[in-house]
Amino acid sequence: MAQRLLLRRFLASVISRKPSQGRWPHLTSRALQTPQCSPGGLTVTLSPARTMYTTRISLTTFNIQDGPDFQDRVVNSETPVVVDFHAQWCGPCKILGPRLEKMVAKQHGKVVMAKVDIDDHTDLAIEYEVSAVPTVLAMKNGDVVDKFVGIKDEDQLEAFLKKLIG
Repeated sequence: MAQRLLLRRFLASVISRKPSQGRWPHLTSRALQTPQCSPGGLTVTLSPARTMYTTRISLTTFNIQDGPDFQDRVVNSETPVVVDFHAQWCGPCKILGPRLEKMVAKQHGKVVMAKVDIDDHTDLAIEYEVSAVPTVLAMKNGDVVDKFVGIKDEDQLEAFLKKLIG
């Protein structure tokens, strides 16, 4: 709702402005042409008086959509992949998931994380012998090189990732 209001205000200000010398002065802003990244996300300056903040998009974690997606993004990946088999109803999964995402993000692209909901992708859970959730696999070059079941603390997760990265 707030985004719609912000968009309406922005569009109203753009429409109400009159072009000076045949061009829109706020569109020539250097900051608009080259967005600046800040630690909290992307900052785009629309005009000297307006700044818009957006959140950073995670490029290290993704949800698996189907079997072919798993094949493309996990099995065929050149980057080591941590595969988190989880379920929406699983309490320990809700604790481990964010903790694991945080640890993977700290690796700065040396490893990525695939999230597989076992209720949506039962075939993958069966294929990889997932009998309990959360189950986390470490995959390198399409092969499972390590695995654990249950919750781990941050030190254990860090050791797990270091072993995978090598």
